Amino acid sequence: MLRRLLAAMLLAAAPSALLAAPLSVTSPDGRIEVVVDTDNEGRASYAVRRGGAAIIAPSRLGFLFSDQRKFERGLVLTDAGRTTRDESWEQPWGEWRRIRSHHNELRVRMREGGAPGRVIDLVIRVQDDGLGLRYEMPAQPGLGDTRIAEELTEFNFAQPGTAWWKPAFLWNREEYLYARTPLDAVGTAATPLSVRLADGTHVALHEAALVDYAGMAVMRTGGTGFRAVLTPAAEGAKVVRTGPWATPWRTLIIADDAPGLYMSHLMLNLNAPSRIADTGWIRPGKFVGVWWNMIKGEWSWARGPRHGATTANVRRYIDFAATNGFDGVLVEGWNIGWDGDWFGNGNAMDFTRPTEDFDLAAMAAHARRRGVRLIGHHETGGAVSHYEDQLDRAFAFAARHGEAVVKTGYVTDAGQIERRLADGRVLREWHEGQWMVGHHLRVLEAAARHLVAIDAHEPVKGTGLHRTYPNWLAREGSRGMEYNAWGGKNPPGHEAALVFTRMLEGPMDFTPGIVSLTGQDGSAILSTLAKQLALYVVLYSPLQMAADTPEAYARAPEALAFIRAVPTDWEETRVLSGAIGEHVTIARKARGGDDWALGAVTDGSARTVPVTLDFLDAGRGYQAVIHRDAAAGPAADADSRHRMIVETRPVRRGDTLSIPMAPGGGYAVLIRPVAARR
Repeated sequence: MLRRLLAAMLLAAAPSALLAAPLSVTSPDGRIEVVVDTDNEGRASYAVRRGGAAIIAPSRLGFLFSDQRKFERGLVLTDAGRTTRDESWEQPWGEWRRIRSHHNELRVRMREGGAPGRVIDLVIRVQDDGLGLRYEMPAQPGLGDTRIAEELTEFNFAQPGTAWWKPAFLWNREEYLYARTPLDAVGTAATPLSVRLADGTHVALHEAALVDYAGMAVMRTGGTGFRAVLTPAAEGAKVVRTGPWATPWRTLIIADDAPGLYMSHLMLNLNAPSRIADTGWIRPGKFVGVWWNMIKGEWSWARGPRHGATTANVRRYIDFAATNGFDGVLVEGWNIGWDGDWFGNGNAMDFTRPTEDFDLAAMAAHARRRGVRLIGHHETGGAVSHYEDQLDRAFAFAARHGEAVVKTGYVTDAGQIERRLADGRVLREWHEGQWMVGHHLRVLEAAARHLVAIDAHEPVKGTGLHRTYPNWLAREGSRGMEYNAWGGKNPPGHEAALVFTRMLEGPMDFTPGIVSLTGQDGSAILSTLAKQLALYVVLYSPLQMAADTPEAYARAPEALAFIRAVPTDWEETRVLSGAIGEHVTIARKARGGDDWALGAVTDGSARTVPVTLDFLDAGRGYQAVIHRDAAAGPAADADSRHRMIVETRPVRRGDTLSIPMAPGGGYAVLIRPVAARR
């Protein structure tokens, strides 16, 4: 009775007719249903079911503003519209060449029943593999600047479960290990947050198309309920927008199992098409670099007797790359600005001035003669306004020296990005705040003007924007291989966790291929040699580094041969098996060819996971070259991790591979068609 009375009162005040709540929209296959409703106080909410089972219990929607009343109560639903779209599009590079985008969309207007009568549209787009929802503020009287203090979007999981997550808003940005806890023990978490619900359903909570907005974390509100928490700004509201605006999509990938999470195309489909019309200059590839010796502390970025980026060292790496068919050579520490305390203090960085012991012009010419390109490095040390002052001339300089890719860096503690205002004041921003979200797009646009692609380290999270900006080839954004050089190394299950968490964001520059298996002072990396090769298939990036030194690869010729041969660009990808943080097996087909690559990794447990080769062409013969752990059972010891068995066997469609993996191990396989005899 109270609800009907309130609805009648609001109807008199609203210019549009009320819609009969609840409203719903389903996925094209009918399996996922999203329901939008309002309660007795006019609070709007949504809920999600899959196959009849509750996934997200009713979860509220709305905003807190810093200069006006919140948008949460007294709402009515009006003006619903529905659309369906089914199309395919092609990636210029990626894990799949062609992507199908098939969705049903519900757009419903949420209107305040009383003054001031604001309206915000809720848009829900549902695919067979999940959904995205976002808010859109349409043009309306009195709309000027909108200052968002907080978003009130909730994600109330309807079942208990197990979560894999890392903390948000701590000093080390995104570079934390993933914790495995009960869902009701999660704290404030960065996204993606991956969950296995009690009924076995897997859900990944994240966001897509993060543009001109603050990045989202989630805070547990009690039990298995969560609410969005936006990244702070240095001062004022967390988000400031002028005129009509839209939030990023709040996304839920929903799958039967962990492999289904990775196979989703939801994130890409929720992003806009490429803003770069001609992408022919953007090329995937493999590179080596003046890097690992610095990470281990044997060389330095700064000038002096241990300086790594010298003419002699870079020449040696160029020659090694050319001899072994690598596309590029990364040179870190090549420019003025690294001397002294640069961490969080990069105002001396100059990206057009090489150090006096590095002849950049000569090395660019030498690289060009040998068919190799230099990869530039722009480490800001957190001095981002200082970097923005140089963007166009820095990328013009890079382009003149044949640098098709530049690796950027933002090494400073979270909340310590230096932003300089027009009046000279300096603010300290967060890596995933609204201003830095805008900065990364400004970098991409400036780089594109000079036909340069970007590999961003210490970046804003990935939200599928590499579809819109395909010159964003890779990013870091988690604990990569560099942590294995130091104390507190990545545990053996780290990569199997990354596949179903961090890798849902998009490509990661993990820097695999440390065939020496040693970090600082000879400390042991918790991996086998075969696993280092498997990472080239398991952890996707179109820009893969052979991260060890030429001397290390000279001692591991079979490993080097695999790294040289494995592609970096793919026609198709299939996850053949997997459990978050335990193991994963992935098969990828080379773009434009018939070759396949398989990679499998395990955690600290020895494991054999049979996989069926049902992706091969029927009636065709293939040859599999298998790189596997030398000892995977009781015979495995600390020394055996350095040994690898390479064997060749014929395979056909439908065959099963049962390859044992040692603790912390894996295997890598190249499968090529056998030419038919005449």
